[in-house]
Amino acid sequence: MRVLVAEDEEVLAELVATGLRRAGFAVDTVYSGDAALAYLGLHDYDVVVLDRDLPRVHGDDVTRRLVASGSRTRILMLTASGSMEDRVAGLDLGADDYLPKPFEFPELISRVRALRRRSARPAPPLLERHGLRLDTVRRTADREGRELDLSPKEFALLQILLEADGAVVSAEELLERAWDAHADPFTGAVRVAMSKLRGKLGEPPLIRTVQGVGYAL
Repeated sequence: MRVLVAEDEEVLAELVATGLRRAGFAVDTVYSGDAALAYLGLHDYDVVVLDRDLPRVHGDDVTRRLVASGSRTRILMLTASGSMEDRVAGLDLGADDYLPKPFEFPELISRVRALRRRSARPAPPLLERHGLRLDTVRRTADREGRELDLSPKEFALLQILLEADGAVVSAEELLERAWDAHADPFTGAVRVAMSKLRGKLGEPPLIRTVQGVGYAL
C-alpha cells in the first residue's frame, strides 16, 4: 500500500510514481541510495522499487542493509541489464523480485501488488463486513450489491478499516499508510477524505469516529 521508488533517472522515477499512485498506492520518490536508506529508516514501506545502479550508495548496498536490518519491506530491483547472471546476483543479495529495463508498466504494477500480498501485512483478496465487499485484486467495492465509485485514496482508507476488523484505526496510522511522506499532518486530509468516503458509502452510516482516538468500521 505504501511504496518507495528509488530511481536516479528523475523523469522515469516520477512516471513510475504517478502510475503507482493511480493504482492506489501511496508513493515517495528518491534519486540516490543514501536518500533511499534515509527514507527506509523513517517510514514503514510495503515495497521498495529499487534501481540497482543508484548513485552515492549502490542499490546492492541498499539491499544488503535492508535485509540485514530485518525489514519487512519487499524489494523489487530494477536494472538496465536483463542477463541471467545479473538477475541471479540481485536475488542472491536478498531482492524479492527483479525486473529488467525497459519494462511494461502493467507488469510493474502487478509485481508490486504481488509483493505487497507477500509482505508482513497480507491482505486477503476479498474483505467483507456489514454488507461491504472489497476486492483487493480487482480493485472493486460494493455495498449490498451497489457498486461504489471510490477514488484510490478512498479505496485505501476503506481497505485499512476493513483489515482492522472493527478495531479503531488512528488518524496518524491512516496518514502513515495511505499518504506519502509529504502529507501535512495538520491539513485535515484524513478528515476530509473520510467525509467523502462516508458520503459514498451511504446510509445507514458505517464508519464511526472515536473522539481523540480514530475511526472504526
